[in-house]
Amino acid sequence: MEKHEDREEEREGGGGGGSSLDPPNPEGETPISDPIAFNNQSEIFRAIEVVERDSLAIAQSFTSLFASLRLALSESTATSLHHMQCFTDATGRLQESVLDAATKGNRYINSCLRLNEEMKSVDGLASQLKILRKHVDALDSAVNKLLQFP
Repeated sequence: MEKHEDREEEREGGGGGGSSLDPPNPEGETPISDPIAFNNQSEIFRAIEVVERDSLAIAQSFTSLFASLRLALSESTATSLHHMQCFTDATGRLQESVLDAATKGNRYINSCLRLNEEMKSVDGLASQLKILRKHVDALDSAVNKLLQFP
């Protein structure tokens, strides 16, 4: 039952304290939404001063925020630029190494091809040596037979 009565007081504007829409007022200043406060011109000027002071504080906060963001962006850009320079240097060195390795690889392949060609002639020479060996062996046998007759 008490909860129902509390709700009715809140709807009627009672319940101690201002409207739930009014912001808390830590400095004891008159809330802007209070229509009675604007009865005289000095209250209006006081409210305008509060708005100006709050606006200035907000502007200073935004200025500080944007300065921090500008600094962070500048540092990020500088870091990115440094990384790009390092990447460019590393890529250049890698390119030089790859070209050097490719050149050496081509030399090796050419040497292997030349050796292969030379080995083909060596095969023919080996065949000729085998035939010559047989002939020398035959000659040696013939000479031995001739020397054994006397």
